[in-house]
Amino acid sequence: MDDSLSHFDWSLVRAFLAVAETGSLSGAARQLSQSQPTLGRQIKLFEDQLNLRLFDRQPRGFTLTPTGESLLEPARAMRDAFGQLNLRAAGRDDRMQGTVRITASEVMARHVMPQVILQIREAEPIIQIELVPSDASENLLFREADIAVRMYRSTQLDVITKQIAEAKLGVYVAKTYLAKHGTPKTIEALMEHSIIGYDRDDRIIQGMRAMGWPVTRDFFDVRCDDQNTYWELVRGGCGIGFTQSLMARRDPGVEQLFPDLPLDPLPIWLAAPEAMRSTPRIKRVWDILEAEISSIFKPAKP
Repeated sequence: MDDSLSHFDWSLVRAFLAVAETGSLSGAARQLSQSQPTLGRQIKLFEDQLNLRLFDRQPRGFTLTPTGESLLEPARAMRDAFGQLNLRAAGRDDRMQGTVRITASEVMARHVMPQVILQIREAEPIIQIELVPSDASENLLFREADIAVRMYRSTQLDVITKQIAEAKLGVYVAKTYLAKHGTPKTIEALMEHSIIGYDRDDRIIQGMRAMGWPVTRDFFDVRCDDQNTYWELVRGGCGIGFTQSLMARRDPGVEQLFPDLPLDPLPIWLAAPEAMRSTPRIKRVWDILEAEISSIFKPAKP
């Protein structure tokens, strides 16, 4: 390969890893927020520079050749090293000015983060904010985000976490649905109504089973994993659903059922890479996020 490795850039290795791990240009494009043609060109350029064939092109995607397989672990090691280098360098930045990238669940991003980001901007106008609505686990150690607002505790090593609040859940239904189908007065009656469930996510099933309701996926007449769409299905009268009380209380078109039903709340966590947590602008944004979200939701118990 002569000195072919001396002049390629990191983006080519990143493209190689994304295609190798997702198995397709489309999956890699979603992962890297790039276009498929761009990734296709990067893969070809990487192969040309190495003078090696790394992938077999198939109708359903890309599979690694034996040569590509042999480069996978070294490429991952490069990614880890690059991530650590980036984190350590960024962690030394003591300027307040700059960008802070926040990821939050799609529901939080839509219904809570706008008012929180307004407070950040008013308090620190020289800090730029990037908001990434995502229910996926963004990799903080590769700086896919600087701070994550999550409904679960991060298990990544070298990541600092703190539970800051709890989001109450409730059973909600559109008033238009009640007008057509009546209001269930007991849990037994509720089980005779149309309840909206998740598709691949089994959290509602597990929660209902824990309360003694032996349901399966087929119990739900309508299923959807996207949280914002799920809520629109409830609002549209497609059935009874489970959602965050904060969001539901703001909608005059829905009504809560069984308000005393003991549903476990969703914990709200902040997470950030340990190497970045003390960076002034990230620490400042963390502090505002904690204060504002805690004031919106019930603070977590000490």
